[in-house]
Amino acid sequence: MKILTFSRLFIFFVVTSLIVLSCDDFFNPPLELNITEGQLFDDWYEYRSVEMGLYALQRELVEQIIVLGELRADMMEITANADAELKAVYNFNISKENKYASPTNFFKLISACNNFIRILQQKHPSVLDPQALINNYDRLYGEVLCMRAWAYFNAVLIYGKVPYIHESLVTIEEIEGYINSRGVYTDSIYIEYGLDGYHNADTIYNKEIILEKQMLDLDVILDIFINELENEVKVVGVNHYLNNFDYTWEVITWNTWAYHALLGKFYMYQGNLIKATEHFEQIIYNHSSGNRYQLDSTFSFNNWAEIFENIDIKEHIYTLWYDKENFQTNTLQDLFETRSPHKYVLKPTTQAINLWENSGDWYRGAGASYAYIKKGNYNKLLKDSEIQEARMLRARRDYYRASQITSDYDTVVYKYSIGKETFDNDAFFCIYRAPEIHLDLAEIYTYMAYDIDGTIRTFTQNAVNLLNDGSNYIDNANVQMGVRGRVGLRGINLNYLPNGDLAYKQNYLDQRILEERGRELAFEGKRFFDLMRVAKRFNDPSFLANKVAAKYPRNKRTQIRNYLSDENNWYIHYFDE
Repeated sequence: MKILTFSRLFIFFVVTSLIVLSCDDFFNPPLELNITEGQLFDDWYEYRSVEMGLYALQRELVEQIIVLGELRADMMEITANADAELKAVYNFNISKENKYASPTNFFKLISACNNFIRILQQKHPSVLDPQALINNYDRLYGEVLCMRAWAYFNAVLIYGKVPYIHESLVTIEEIEGYINSRGVYTDSIYIEYGLDGYHNADTIYNKEIILEKQMLDLDVILDIFINELENEVKVVGVNHYLNNFDYTWEVITWNTWAYHALLGKFYMYQGNLIKATEHFEQIIYNHSSGNRYQLDSTFSFNNWAEIFENIDIKEHIYTLWYDKENFQTNTLQDLFETRSPHKYVLKPTTQAINLWENSGDWYRGAGASYAYIKKGNYNKLLKDSEIQEARMLRARRDYYRASQITSDYDTVVYKYSIGKETFDNDAFFCIYRAPEIHLDLAEIYTYMAYDIDGTIRTFTQNAVNLLNDGSNYIDNANVQMGVRGRVGLRGINLNYLPNGDLAYKQNYLDQRILEERGRELAFEGKRFFDLMRVAKRFNDPSFLANKVAAKYPRNKRTQIRNYLSDENNWYIHYFDE
């Protein structure tokens, strides 16, 4: 008989927490809870340990998301050091055995969320009561619902369709058995708790679980989790910073602003622009804490690179935090750095570098998102003046002299190395940050239009304002700089485009926003999915195919272009029979 108990969940997660994620602040209970010694492993300590374990599982997905979200797109390629699995991803020849194709880490996170959601519902049924007073269990419940929705969403973008993981499946072996089953899967005897809660034995009964495998596509995932997040979440995010007085803790867990970012994304992909706008505007028109999440001078010009040195609540909405002192590390430096013992297996493409250099984007480009690193001397970067000289020579088609300037330098992804020593391996990873939401909203404003008594009212200028200078803000407009403005780029101007041709303007602006997303969000695991979304909106798979094919050697471009012109090939078909 399989008994899903809270202690079973806790044993796994508390071991994970103590070994991998130990942090004294996380284990200090909120002062208002008045935890007694007798409650130590029966109340808030248990829940916070499980919460910590969920974030550990989410961190395990970072390398996979970056590789699948960037290496398959146009701004990242492999080096000669890449192993067979990375080469297979780069060449769109991904087998089920490839570690980057494996859904296991998604399943682990989803299953753990399912279990924890169930426990919270059983032991604290007030989380299901919208009229009940809000407490920290409601906040935790909101975190876990967001975590699960995020996991399903990212999985379906990668795989095209994903199986529904029933809450009775509590081990990876059971999940794999269910996934590999044909038709139905019989789970073992399972203890089901009634609505009266965990402690009322009269409401407990046994039943055998017969599961029919259900595959969910993006539309179904969006329907399910929009409904769940809109109707079941009362509040999101335990206020850990009330104990440790470190406000960055607010943004290293799921929180109110991350909730709005996630729901805004869901509505944007669903095509419900009005609802997406409502959630995104909750974030960027938030005037609390000194114009939080508005693009002012805090990270402007040379300060832009500081976004990746420290977590700041004016920029970071939700960020996965690592700390080598507590054995919380990742593989990002290993993937990108040339200095030993790192492997330098991935690097920026020429197309990526041109995206910054051809636009004169000197603040987000060299020395920030990427860098020219001297071969054999990781601490020596190519000077800005030399980079600009090489660019000018290429513009004049003097490729030989340009290559002489950069020949002794490797191009590297740099944003995860800023401020890092060789063995740190603990660069944080941004799930959501402020300019991405501005760019999302600009994308939506591009296509928002109303017919008022025969007159079409459009919002394209709002989109331009968000990009250029933030002048669409009503309050505090004098502090706004816009996505491009805060790094000194000249504003986009639609005035010279054909008058009255709205579709042409929208297409043009959509592509400029996509370019801006590349400069701002490069190497953050989003690029391939951005290309997918825009190509689908254009109803033109060749849009994605052409951009990605351009990074390959000439003799391979036609093959890649033809392959990616079939939208079906954008997904990893792990679950095909």
